[in-house]
Amino acid sequence: MAMQLKPFTLRLGQSQPRNLNFPNKHQIVTRCSLRDSVSNTHNHKLVHQFNPKIPIEEAVTPPTSWYTDPSFFHLELHRIFYTGWQVVGSTEQIKDALDFFTGRLGDVEFVVCRDESGKVRAFHNVCRHHASLLASGSGQKSCFVCPYHGWTYGLNGALLKANRISGMRDFNVKDFGLIPIKVATWGPFVLVNLEKESLSQNEVDSHNVASEWLGSCSEILSTNGVDSSLSYVCRREYTIECNWKVFCDNYLDGGYHVPYAHKGLASGLKLDSYSISMFERVSIQSCESNSGKSEENYDRLGRKAIYAFIYPNFMINRYGPWMDTNLVLPLGPNKCQVVFDYYLDHSLKDDKDYIENSLQDSEIVQMEDIVLCEGVQKGLQSPAYCVGRYAPRVEQAMHHFHCLLYENLTK
Repeated sequence: MAMQLKPFTLRLGQSQPRNLNFPNKHQIVTRCSLRDSVSNTHNHKLVHQFNPKIPIEEAVTPPTSWYTDPSFFHLELHRIFYTGWQVVGSTEQIKDALDFFTGRLGDVEFVVCRDESGKVRAFHNVCRHHASLLASGSGQKSCFVCPYHGWTYGLNGALLKANRISGMRDFNVKDFGLIPIKVATWGPFVLVNLEKESLSQNEVDSHNVASEWLGSCSEILSTNGVDSSLSYVCRREYTIECNWKVFCDNYLDGGYHVPYAHKGLASGLKLDSYSISMFERVSIQSCESNSGKSEENYDRLGRKAIYAFIYPNFMINRYGPWMDTNLVLPLGPNKCQVVFDYYLDHSLKDDKDYIENSLQDSEIVQMEDIVLCEGVQKGLQSPAYCVGRYAPRVEQAMHHFHCLLYENLTK
């Protein structure tokens, strides 16, 4: 028996809207509120499983849920990364007028650029028309043209052109510029502040930024060679199958793991000289080099290595003629990306053999750390582990980090 097909015709404006069983607005809000309430209660319990008031000699580490729970990860994004100043790149990426670079922090897509006048600006990298990502990668542009429908924006964020919008009512072009993000530079670093009250593009006072971001140790870092006088060398990126805090914890264990996991590096350091200093949002670990071991290690490490951790996810390593930085970007409960930028004393910037050998030594250390961090993440997901303990004499910086996390998460 043949089936007769009747054509379907949509007649706009000729029939009453049908009830398609969509929940009404009140029901949606109620359900979302209930869901948020359950999530908030759950996260509240997880946060308070760590007690920062217990002295390190008696304290246990945060529970495994801090490193594996998806809802806890989203809480971290909002309470830790969407507040305050966050490093997102290097001034080398926006060295000249019209330079730009893009990035992502949590769910926030951003673009940073230097406009025609030399002013550094940052915006949400989202077209105001239908939410397409506007720019990608890095390079130079005189304007941002949306790849979807061609809406065009100046480097000051203003909407310059919107195609085929005749007939659109109540449209003010001034209301549809890119959404700005507060941006600043300190030394060779570019920082953004994603807080909603920070939408103004007014000039940012670098002294205030240093005070908010680094607290009382900004001068200490400056006097120890963290400045813009070094030559930029290169960038390397590593995607690691671990929670972002696992990488930070590994960095903050006071050199505890170095003689076991980094035997090559350990041979160039006097590990018994390791010292740790803690400030409001910064911890600084330092160690003298073992210059008697080999001339090669002495050249690379210098007389003293300084490892500065800036809460929540940025590390500055200063040793010999080198400085490298590690930016730990959260990609999910069990994944992060670590971005390494390398800087070198200007006198050595053309010594290709020296640079290649030094970067090879650094790469060995990074590969060793990746194995450690991914192994820890697997252990955290095992039912055999819940909480651990601190080694009081070497893991003070790690405990300090966890206390700062607790402070942010309970605000």
